[in-house]
Amino acid sequence: LKAWVEQGGKYDQHWSFRSIERPPLPVRETAAMRNPIDAFVSNRLQDANLALADEADRSTLIRRVYLDLLGLPPSREDVNAFLADQRTGAYERLLDRVIANPHYGERWGRHWLDQARYADTNGYTVDSERSMWPYRDWVIQAINDDLPFDQFTIEQIAGDLLPSPTQEQLVATGFHRNTLINQEGGTDNEQFRNEAVVDRVNTTGAVWLGLTVGCAQCHTHKFDPLTQQEYYQLFAFFNSGQDVNSVSPTLTVASEEHQVQLAKLDAQIDEAKAALADYEKRRNEQSPVAERDDGQPVSWEIIDAISAESEAGATIDRLEDGSFVVGGTNGNSDIYSISFAAPLERITGVRLETLTHPSLPKGGPGRAGNGNFVLNEISLKAGEAIASWLHATADHSQKDYDVTHAIDGDATTGWAINVASGNANVKRTAQFVSSPVGTKGKVHATITLKFGPNPAQYNIGRFRLAVTDAPHVKLDLPDAEKAKLAANLKRLQDERTKYAKNLPSTMIIRELDRPRESNVLIRGDFLRKGDVVQANAPAFLPTMGSEPAAKTRLDLAKWLVSDENPLTARVTINRVWGRFFGQGLVETENDFGLQGTPPTHPKLLDWLASEWIAGGWSMKQLHRLIVTSATYRQSSHLREDAQRVDPLNKLLSRQTRLRVDAEVVRDLALAASGQFDDRIGGPSVYPPQPDGVYAFTQRNAGWPTSKGADRYRRGLYTFFMRSAPYPMLTTFDTPRFDTTCTLRVRSNTPLQSLTLANDETMLESARALGRRLMSEAMEDRSRIELAYQLCFARLPTERETDRLLTFAQAQRADFLAVPDDAKSFSQSTTESGEQLAELATWTVVARGLLNLDEFITRE
Repeated sequence: LKAWVEQGGKYDQHWSFRSIERPPLPVRETAAMRNPIDAFVSNRLQDANLALADEADRSTLIRRVYLDLLGLPPSREDVNAFLADQRTGAYERLLDRVIANPHYGERWGRHWLDQARYADTNGYTVDSERSMWPYRDWVIQAINDDLPFDQFTIEQIAGDLLPSPTQEQLVATGFHRNTLINQEGGTDNEQFRNEAVVDRVNTTGAVWLGLTVGCAQCHTHKFDPLTQQEYYQLFAFFNSGQDVNSVSPTLTVASEEHQVQLAKLDAQIDEAKAALADYEKRRNEQSPVAERDDGQPVSWEIIDAISAESEAGATIDRLEDGSFVVGGTNGNSDIYSISFAAPLERITGVRLETLTHPSLPKGGPGRAGNGNFVLNEISLKAGEAIASWLHATADHSQKDYDVTHAIDGDATTGWAINVASGNANVKRTAQFVSSPVGTKGKVHATITLKFGPNPAQYNIGRFRLAVTDAPHVKLDLPDAEKAKLAANLKRLQDERTKYAKNLPSTMIIRELDRPRESNVLIRGDFLRKGDVVQANAPAFLPTMGSEPAAKTRLDLAKWLVSDENPLTARVTINRVWGRFFGQGLVETENDFGLQGTPPTHPKLLDWLASEWIAGGWSMKQLHRLIVTSATYRQSSHLREDAQRVDPLNKLLSRQTRLRVDAEVVRDLALAASGQFDDRIGGPSVYPPQPDGVYAFTQRNAGWPTSKGADRYRRGLYTFFMRSAPYPMLTTFDTPRFDTTCTLRVRSNTPLQSLTLANDETMLESARALGRRLMSEAMEDRSRIELAYQLCFARLPTERETDRLLTFAQAQRADFLAVPDDAKSFSQSTTESGEQLAELATWTVVARGLLNLDEFITRE
């Protein structure tokens, strides 16, 4: 340290925090080079007196390409066509077909879903089921569509903050709804809301920045230049989501087919509403009439008020048409008293018309915010006589607020109209029939309307009153035509509600209208709040700029994929490289900080990063660039010279043999056996698993084993319960997804061999492959050749063929000698005799091939 200071104390910024600069291509060339990647790799190899390995044979190449890009084996037809195509560009044409294959999105979607910590349950001990598969399907489709990675990033981190976000952009925000939810009794929702925000910060840092930002949650990072305050500046970006340890907010997700059907129903509903509104308009333009029970029309007299008063102090003004409009104070409760000189010698009924008016909320007729009202009681007094109500009817009543409640003597009930979605704010009419009230001499009369206080401020805003002396008023509202139109509208609305109810939903991010205040949490404790912080980027990375002052997740997302950010492109390129070569150019894929390893090929890493950004962040172009290189196309065979100089293959002197991922192990068996169901997307499925897996979970839920084609879908679609993951997947190193996984480990255990030999899916696949060999080939030798083509995309050697022939003959003899063993092993209920022994024989052969190391290895 002293010497360093004496030498001037020169300090260079850590390599990954420096701006990306496009390096020139090395000048040395070799015949093996196919694209610029090879120039960088060959240059390093030449420095070590090495060269690129020979190209892998065509059978190996096509299987490698299919497994890397699709996660599936090539068909015999694909292999044969590629082997037969000797024209220039055959390999490039193969890549074009493979990258255009929709299974490409599934394979690379699985890589991304690891980072997104995607699962089908909430986590913790309760671990309830959640609906997140629409997000999984969005990822697959986005990758198939080659959505540029910068937009891919923005939509997942802040799709809800984009202008007029689409359904797809809202679904994309599910990336950060993959956090855990604790539904145990007695939990503090605020604690687990904070836990979710912490996870979002740590996941964002790991996935896009390749940094262990979580180390700064409780204290300043011990190695990287990230302070605790800067950690909580990042925390502030995610601190204002509406979710509080909850499933909500959610979004109903309609596919294109669903959207067409919903649009059709919406159009029919609009037509029905228009027909009803047109009828209302025509009816309102006519003089209101009712019928006497003798069929003669009822004559109504609109009252000419002497006074109109409001107990709460509202103004009640009479309009030219005889109606009253109410303004001013809208009391929690009110009583309107309308006094008039009785125009008739007796009164047998009162008609109340509630009318719309532009001064009222939503046009009225009520004064509540939605234009509704609740009339609790109506009364009529003429002189000293008080009307005794007999009946009441209306052209419309809201559910649980029938018009009869206005005359039942109970001030807690009342008449209201439905002005919710799908119901227009229009004129409504009610008729109240009483025993005759004598008014000889046309005495002074008063009609009283009572409102509230529960609900409060639900007073009528405009109304008109009329009286009749008809001997018997017939209760004929609503009339037949209106009832028919209303019934049709309700039928359509109910049909739409039922249809929408069956649509899937998914959890999404939505921002609060007013952001939460963010603080430094002392030692990471959500109860110990320190200094207030504002959302911003760490100081050791490029700034986000000065505007806007209050930065949002959208600003963060754009900053992550800005040209100035030195980490996102490098980190992502390195991760992609690792998927093709087994290890990134930076070995510590999840740590680009000071504790991480430096890149083995720094200039290649920066060239790829700058090329990717310049090319518009296209993943498909990036993948094509890598797999067309001679570096990728090398043989994986060990060479003596390279083994001495480059034993760990850090110089890329050969390709790397890799055991395929857990899901691919299962998919390979299903594909070879012919059972594989290639449908893309949809709800998760439940393939067979051992009994009792859930027995020790709190849910102790059953496993509804899928039937039919769902039983044979890709491993990607297997229902994933965090507290009890699917055993076969975890045996082959699938993580639990409680947190983000940027790099899967690869283990090699005896349990994996036992699973290949005895797992129910593998046994089913062996039996199905045995039947397939018998049905598609007639002779033993041809069956063995077919088996190798289906399992390894190549023909067997003579030695392999001879050994399997001997093995098959021995098995056949054993099964012919003990038919019960043949029946037990093959699980056949239709074959017998020699045919049964034959099926059991080829099932055993198939089982052996599915258990070979080569079967689950990408060369």
